[in-house]
Amino acid sequence: MRDFAKDHSALALNTATLGHNVESQGAGWSPERVIDACAERGFGAITFWRREIGGRAVEIGERTRAAGLSVSGLCRSPFLVGPLAPPTRHAVLDDFHSSIDMAAGLKAACLTICVGGVVAGTHSMAESLKRVAEIIAEVAPYAAQSNVTLALEPLNPVYGGNRSCLVTVRDAVQLCETIDHSAIAIAVDVYHVWWDLSLGAELKRAGAVRIAGYHLCDWLADTRDVLLDRGMMGDGVADLKALRRAVEEAGYTGPCEVEVFSVNNWWKRDPSDVLDICVERFKTVC
Repeated sequence: MRDFAKDHSALALNTATLGHNVESQGAGWSPERVIDACAERGFGAITFWRREIGGRAVEIGERTRAAGLSVSGLCRSPFLVGPLAPPTRHAVLDDFHSSIDMAAGLKAACLTICVGGVVAGTHSMAESLKRVAEIIAEVAPYAAQSNVTLALEPLNPVYGGNRSCLVTVRDAVQLCETIDHSAIAIAVDVYHVWWDLSLGAELKRAGAVRIAGYHLCDWLADTRDVLLDRGMMGDGVADLKALRRAVEEAGYTGPCEVEVFSVNNWWKRDPSDVLDICVERFKTVC
């Protein structure tokens, strides 16, 4: 395993850790201020959210690289199916293409895909995933043409109804194999996979070429909100060292991205302090 105590250049910030994924949350730092603060602390990369990029993808991507960082990702595609997806297939595809264009403008390493929940009336995870596969297979050539990797992120099973009918790394790898396109990979998030005893075997099945990202946070034993009460690394019950070992033994050597949704704790703190703690926890517990 890499020794983060001696070298934390693999540390990446997902700006959701500062509340930038939700309107009117966090301190509202500009992308430029986030970039400079991360560069000062030795972060290696940043993943942005679409809502903070707007029409400035090329400009912000160049600004990030000029500061010595890379753009590790963009969050995220629209939900593709289920109750939170755009109302028509045409609207889904239009927004999906727009998210790919933004990722390409940023020169982001990947675009995160949260697939959406069970399709109304089907009562079926399998049927819902079949429809997801059809949409992604249709869009994959455009992503490849745009030099964008689509990172399928399985979410914790608690989100199966509305946010993700893709809830295990096993099914994410199977989806990659079913679609069989070079632009498709997976993202592994501690919050969503910490409980999965089959994780190591499934990651080895995926192999390094199909792992596009690794996201850090923690699962609080007494979480109060399954969406917006994630823990900072070391504050919860996840075995962070073992999880990273499984990811790295599968061949992943890329950024490790801190992504903490925390409306009542971390988003209320001074972003400078949050970033300092990210660095300290990354060095000591990850």
